[in-house]
This record gives sequence, structure tokens and C-alpha cells, in this order.
Amino acid sequence: MENKKVEWLLRAGVAFAFLYPAISAVFNPFAWIGYFPVFLTSLAGEHTDWLLHLFGLSEVIIALWILIGKRIFIPASLASIYLIGIILFNIPQMDVIFRDISILAMSLALAVSYMPRKEITREAV
Repeated sequence: MENKKVEWLLRAGVAFAFLYPAISAVFNPFAWIGYFPVFLTSLAGEHTDWLLHLFGLSEVIIALWILIGKRIFIPASLASIYLIGIILFNIPQMDVIFRDISILAMSLALAVSYMPRKEITREAV
């Protein structure tokens, strides 16, 4: 990405959106477990707290990876996949998750900006 200030703002925004729920879930898990699809909470059974905190751990890893700035395409793509899932499984709660669409656009912008490009060699021409 050419504009480093814009890149940093995008990275910080996406990272915050992944760090906050993971940290908040430690202190108030009941505020977050409802966003999981029923089939996942059913699979987890009595261990929905494990499901929530493992998901939170993966969010922290994605956020830190984005902040570190190495191979950003991978964590930005993972963030986009997470957000697509969150949006699709929570459409009835659009009044709450509408901001996730904006965060999805930010993570997609990062992924597209850092998408690996195949170099054209002289032999291929």
C-alpha cells in the first residue's frame, strides 16, 4: 500500500474490532455468546465458554498479526472470512452488526492491497 498513514488507520481499525470483543468476552461472556450460530453452541454443549474464548483467542491472533504488519494478506483475508460469517449468521440482528459491514470493507481493502501478485517474467511473454 502506498499511503502508510491510510494503511495504519485501516490496520488499527480492523485490529481494534477484533481485540475488543475478545477482551470483552472474558469479562462479560453472555454479551457475546449469542452471536454464535445455534449449531455451534449446540455442538459445544456445556462448553460454550470454551467456544467463545477459543474464538476470542483466534481474534487476538488475527488482530496482532495485522498490527505486526507481516504478510498482511493472510490475516486480512481471515478477518474478512470471519466477518462474512458473523454477518451472514446474524442477519436478523442487523441493527447491531451493520458496522461489521464497514469493518469487512476495511479488511477487504487490506487484503486486496496486499494480495500476492504474480510477476510476469520475460520468458512468459
